[in-house]
Amino acid sequence: MQTSPDPAPALPPPASQGTLKPARARGSSRRKPAVTTVDTTTTANPAEGQADDVARALRQAGISEVDNSSRRLAEYSTDASNYRVVPQVVVFPRDADEVEAAVRVSLGYGVPLTARGAGTSIAGNAIGTGIVLDYSRHMNRIISLDPEAETAVVEPGVILDSLQAAARPHGLRFGPDPSTHARCTMGGMIGNNACGSRALAYGRTADNVVSMDVITSAGTQFTAARYGRDGLPSQTSGSSAGALLAQLSKLVDTNRALIRTEFGRFGRQVSGYSMEHLLSENGVDLARMLSGTEGTLAIMTSANVRLVRAPKATALAVLGYPDMAAAADVVPALLSHPLVALEGLDSRIVDVLRARRGEAAVPELPAGAGWLFAEVFGETQAEAEAAAAALCRDGDALGTRVVTGSTAAALWRIREDGAGLAGRSPAGAPAWPGWEDAAVPPEKLGTYLREFFSLLDHHGLDTLAYGHFGDGCVHARIDFPFETEPSRMREFMLDAADLVSRHGGSMSGEHGDGRARGELLTKMYSPEAIALQAAVKDLFDPADLFNPGIIVRPAPLDADLRVPAAHRLRTNLAFSYPHDKGDFSTAVHRCVGVGKCRADTTGSGGVMCPSYLATQDEKDSTRGRARVLQEMANGTLVSDGWKSPEVHDALDLCLSCKGCSADCPAGVDMATYKAEALHQKYKGRLRPANHYLLGWLPRWADLASHAPRVVNALTGLAPVAAIAKRAGGIDHRRELPRFAPKTFRQWFSRHKAPAGRRQRVVLWADTFTDHFSPAVGQAAVAVLEDAGLRVELPVGNACCGLTWISTGQLDGAKKQLRNTLDVLEEALDEGLTIVGLEPSCTAALRSDILELLPEDPRAPRLAASLKTLAELLTSLPDWEAPTLEGVSAVAQPHCHQHAVMGWQADADLLAGAGASVKSVGGCCGLAGNFGVEKGHYEVSVAVAENALLPAVREAGDDAVVLADGFSCRTQLEQLADKQGLHLAELLAAHLPGRSLSTAVPTPTPTPAQTAATEATPVEKPVE
Repeated sequence: MQTSPDPAPALPPPASQGTLKPARARGSSRRKPAVTTVDTTTTANPAEGQADDVARALRQAGISEVDNSSRRLAEYSTDASNYRVVPQVVVFPRDADEVEAAVRVSLGYGVPLTARGAGTSIAGNAIGTGIVLDYSRHMNRIISLDPEAETAVVEPGVILDSLQAAARPHGLRFGPDPSTHARCTMGGMIGNNACGSRALAYGRTADNVVSMDVITSAGTQFTAARYGRDGLPSQTSGSSAGALLAQLSKLVDTNRALIRTEFGRFGRQVSGYSMEHLLSENGVDLARMLSGTEGTLAIMTSANVRLVRAPKATALAVLGYPDMAAAADVVPALLSHPLVALEGLDSRIVDVLRARRGEAAVPELPAGAGWLFAEVFGETQAEAEAAAAALCRDGDALGTRVVTGSTAAALWRIREDGAGLAGRSPAGAPAWPGWEDAAVPPEKLGTYLREFFSLLDHHGLDTLAYGHFGDGCVHARIDFPFETEPSRMREFMLDAADLVSRHGGSMSGEHGDGRARGELLTKMYSPEAIALQAAVKDLFDPADLFNPGIIVRPAPLDADLRVPAAHRLRTNLAFSYPHDKGDFSTAVHRCVGVGKCRADTTGSGGVMCPSYLATQDEKDSTRGRARVLQEMANGTLVSDGWKSPEVHDALDLCLSCKGCSADCPAGVDMATYKAEALHQKYKGRLRPANHYLLGWLPRWADLASHAPRVVNALTGLAPVAAIAKRAGGIDHRRELPRFAPKTFRQWFSRHKAPAGRRQRVVLWADTFTDHFSPAVGQAAVAVLEDAGLRVELPVGNACCGLTWISTGQLDGAKKQLRNTLDVLEEALDEGLTIVGLEPSCTAALRSDILELLPEDPRAPRLAASLKTLAELLTSLPDWEAPTLEGVSAVAQPHCHQHAVMGWQADADLLAGAGASVKSVGGCCGLAGNFGVEKGHYEVSVAVAENALLPAVREAGDDAVVLADGFSCRTQLEQLADKQGLHLAELLAAHLPGRSLSTAVPTPTPTPAQTAATEATPVEKPVE
C-alpha cells in the first residue's frame, strides 16, 4: 500500500528568501486600505522590453524549459476567457525547485508571475504580462495515494481524470468534478475553487483540500493547513512563514466581525477571498482560504487532497419544464432528496447539438423548454432508481425520465459540453463568457432568472443558460457584440452585478473573478471588506507580482478584450465561412479555449486532437493553433499575416483530420483553416515539392494507369524510390504506393450487370478506389447488385479535389469540384443516389464543396444526394444484410467520416448483421499526405499508437480490421503488417455462396508484402 507523507508541521523550518532583491516601487503613494493592517513593501510594475533578459535569467537559474518565442507567447496570450494579455515568457517547470527559481527571477526583475494549469480559466485568471508557469506539462505526478486515509498528494499539473483513475480501484474519487474534468488540473481547480456538478454532494474544491505547499512572491515557503480553534500560530523566531502567519492572525482578529457578516454567506460565494475559513469557529483553515485566491497570494507546488467514497449506485432523473425559471422554482423542494447533482439545461442547447451532430447524438428527453438533471444515489441500483422515481414525483414537471448507464453518460456529456455548445446565441451569433458564473441562494434562483432574462432583453442580448441549479449557480454565455459595440458588455455587466447583489449573490459561483469580475466586487462587498482583502494581498504579495490586476486592485473588466482588437479578415478568402459571416477572424475566434482538444476522448469515439495527444505540446492542440491564428488577426505579435512563420509552425502538425469540427463544442474546423492558410501563403508562389507530388496525386495516378506495372517496377527499385522520396518531400521510411494492374473503371467497363435490376445508383469512383484499391469498388458492386440495384459509373473522370484541399491548393480544388459537378450533373438532374466509398472523398463532396463553391446551386444538391455505402444500404426497406454472426472486428472509423457523415449507419448495419465490433476512436495517423511527408513520421506513428495499433494488437491475429479509408489501411499495412478491409469487402465476402477469398478481388499488395504485382489472399475472418 502506498502511504501519504506525514503531515507537514504548521511552521516548517525557515525558507530561503533568495538572493535577488525587489526593485524599488513605482507609484507607492497608493492609498492604503482603511482597516487595521501591517507594514508592507510594494515594488515595481514590470519593466517593458526585458523579455530576453528575463528568459536568460530563468535559464541561468536552472530552469530547463523556457520559451519566449512569439509563437509560444501567442499560444499563452489567453485562456478560456475574452481577454488577451501577452506574456514575456512561458516556463514549463519540472519540480518545486524550478518553481522557486522562477519566483526568485520574478522578484528580482519585478516581473509578474502567473500560474497556469490547463488554461481553461474562463474569467481571465490564467494569463499575465510577465512569466506564465505551465504546470501541466511536467508537474503532473500523483505523488502518493493513501486508500486508508482517503487522501492523495498531487502536483498542481495533475489532470482531475488522472486522479480519478488512480482512486477508482480503491472505491474512491475526488468529489468536485468540473465539466472540464478530462483536462482541468488540480492546481487550476484549487486556484479557482472549482466546484462542478457534484459539489452539491461533495462540496467545493476548498472543502476537499487538506494542506498545500506554497511559495509567496518573497520566496517564503510553507505548508498551509488547518490549524484548529487555537488559530494561526504565533511568530516563531527566525521563521519568515511564522512572521507572515502572525501578521495574518492580527488582520483576522482586528476584522473578525467584518468577516463574519460579509464572507461565507452561502455555499457558492466564491468571489473574493474566502476569509471565513480563518475564523476560529471554522477551524482556522489556511489551506481552504488560499483555495480560490487565483494565484494572487501564493502559488502551489503540491497539495494533499481529500478523497471520498464513490456512491455504490446512481440514477439520473430528467425533468422537463416550460422554461428555465420554472425549473429553478422547483429546486428548493428537491434538495431534501439524496442528491449528488441537480443541474439545469436550456433545451436550445440540445437543439444546437442536434443541428450539429444529428438526432442520434441526443437521447430521448421529456417535454419541456428547460430541464433539470437530478443524479441520486443508493446502496443498490434498484434503490437509486427508486430514489430517482420518488424525486420525479415531487418535481411537478411536464414530463420525466429515469435513465442509467450509457444513456445517462450521453446526457452528462451534453451538459459537460455546455460551455462550447452555448458559444453561439439562439440566432447564431458568437456568445461569450464574462458573465457566465453568477450564483444566488437556491431559494432565490427562479426569481433571479426571470429578472436576469428581462435584463438581457433590456440590453438587446440573448443567452443559452445552464448550470448548477441545486447550488444556485448559473452559466450563461452572452452574445456581446464585441465586433461592433464592445461597450455594451460593460453596461450589461454593471447592471447584472447590481441584480445579483440585490439577491444576496456572488459574482462568481465557481470560476473565480479573474479579469472579468474583479471590478464588480465592490457591488457585493463593503469598502471595508474590499480594503481587508487588499491588506491580505499586500501581506502575502507585497511586490504585487502574483497575478496582479486580479481580485485586488483589479483591471477594468473591459480592458484587454481579445475580439475587438482583432482585424476582420473577409476579403479574397477561398472558403466562404457561411456560419461566420464570411470572416476568417470570426471563424478562428470560435475557439473559446475550453480545451477539450487537450483531452483524450478516443475511448468514447472522439478524434480531436491527435497531434496534441502525441506531443502533449500546447502548440499542437486545436486551441493552440487557434490562438496563433487569432494573433495573426490581431497583427501585433504575429505580424506578417498569412506568411507569418508562427502560423505555419503552429499548423505544421495539424493532420487535417477534421476531428475538431465535430468534437470541439465550439465547432472549430482547423482543417479548413489550415487549407486556407496554405492557400493564402502560396498563392502565386512556388510551393513545396510534396504539394505537387501528393497534392496532384490524381493526375499522376491517371498517368500511371497507362503502364502501372512499369511504374511499380521502377518505384520498386530502391535507388529510384529514394530519389523520388527525396524530390517529393516524402519520409524515407514510407513506402511508395503501388498502382493496381487494372483500375476499377477498367474492370467495370467489362463487368456484366445481372439482369432485372431497375433501381439505379451511381457509384463514385474516387482516385484511391480506382487506382489503388479496385477490390473495394468491385466488392461494392457485388453488394449493391445483391441488394437489387443497378450500378452505374459517371461518364468522365472527375475528382473531389481532396488532395488539392489538404495541400491548400484551393483554386485547383475549385476547378476539380466544378468538373465533378459537370460530370455528375445528369445524375443529379435525374435524382439518382450517388454512393461514395472513400470517406475523405465523400466528406469533401458533402462538406467542403459547399464552402468552396457557395454560388453553384449544384453543390448542395450533390451534398444531399451523396451517401455512404452503409447509409444507402440501411435506407433500403427490403435489404437484408448477409449474416456476420461469428465475425469479430476492430473498426477504425475514418476521421472525416466521423466529422461529416458520422459512423452510426455503419454501426447499426454491423450490429444488425450480428458482428461483434469494437470501434476505435482517434486517428490512424497517416491522414492522407500528412503521414508520408518528411518531418511527420514520428508524430504519425505516435498518433497510431494512441488508440488504433494497441486495439489491433489486443484483438489478435484472427480479428478483422475494418478500415474504409485508404490512408487507414495503408497505415495498418505499413506499421502493423495488417490487411484492413473496407465494409464493402466484408459484406461481399459473406454474401450467400461467397467466401472472403473468392468473393472479393484481392487488394494490390504493398512493397512490404511482395515486390510482385500478383495478389495475395486476403485474410479470412473468424467464422
